[in-house]
Amino acid sequence: MSAVMREINFNQSQSLVHYTADVIRKKIDRGDYGRNEKLLSINTYSKQHSISRDTIEKAYILLKNEGYIRSVSGKGYYVVGNADKKLKVLLIFNKLSAYKKIIYDNIVAELGNKASVNLCVHHYNPATLDEIISQNLGSYHYYVVMPHFFTGCNDVLYKDVLKKVPENQLILLDKDVPGLTRHSSIFQDFERDIFEALVNINDKLEKYHQLALIFPPDRNHPEEVKDGVIKYCKEHKKKLKIVSSSDTISLKKGTAYIVLKEGDLAHLIKMVRKAGLELGKDIGIISFNETIFKELLDISVITTDFEAMGKATALNILNNTNNITRNPFKVILRSSL
Repeated sequence: MSAVMREINFNQSQSLVHYTADVIRKKIDRGDYGRNEKLLSINTYSKQHSISRDTIEKAYILLKNEGYIRSVSGKGYYVVGNADKKLKVLLIFNKLSAYKKIIYDNIVAELGNKASVNLCVHHYNPATLDEIISQNLGSYHYYVVMPHFFTGCNDVLYKDVLKKVPENQLILLDKDVPGLTRHSSIFQDFERDIFEALVNINDKLEKYHQLALIFPPDRNHPEEVKDGVIKYCKEHKKKLKIVSSSDTISLKKGTAYIVLKEGDLAHLIKMVRKAGLELGKDIGIISFNETIFKELLDISVITTDFEAMGKATALNILNNTNNITRNPFKVILRSSL
């Protein structure tokens, strides 16, 4: 006899009968309970979870009527399940981009025909995230959320929203949220990743006396990126200039520019060419996140592994695991540095 579930996260928008049935239903769909496996008796379930016998019995009857379980007189309830049942996954991204498409494509490819995936976008707004989750709560087996929000956003707002999702169904992507428990997370440690990336290419940066970070304030980039660059410059005694746009700079020899926005990258390359300067010698450029565009232009990048992030997310879903995993981060050196 297996333990059915260690705890119930009761959501007030559902009756306890339907919520209990839903938790068991999802575990059957995920394959936590095999076909013909015996469930806990009504008395045992009631004692383990401090729920009335009447509630458990009604939840079992509901599942029986749906065909998920069957009863055997004098023996109890057994799993029937649905061999053709697909997992349902809701992806909630902060925005759409080329990087997000790589993650999405790898999640879908890794899940294959074992799951159906829907996509929503919260546009950095906790209120929009709340609306999406509230409208879809109970309709999916997993909720995969990118918790990036407006700069300066009160973290209590989005933490309260995320807590509405049962912990074993929540997967945070790209960024972890301290204070949540028993969820899965495949995250970037932005400050540490950027700092370590710059340390790893310190020999390439020695010929530049100054770093310049182009950090747009209106794009909701993680502040930790800035912190990582500041930390590197302090420890390696490099001058640092932080500007909001490539429009506000005048090129200076001996400067390596770190660029987050592709529009700023294109403008910076144009300025270098117009000034007759040589990339990788007079001026250095490092861009944030890899694309084919940057590969073709031979631009050095510091980037997370988006393919690995998508695959790890899918494996957490398929294996029903609760892992907190730091996603791989790397530097791709090219002639721009």
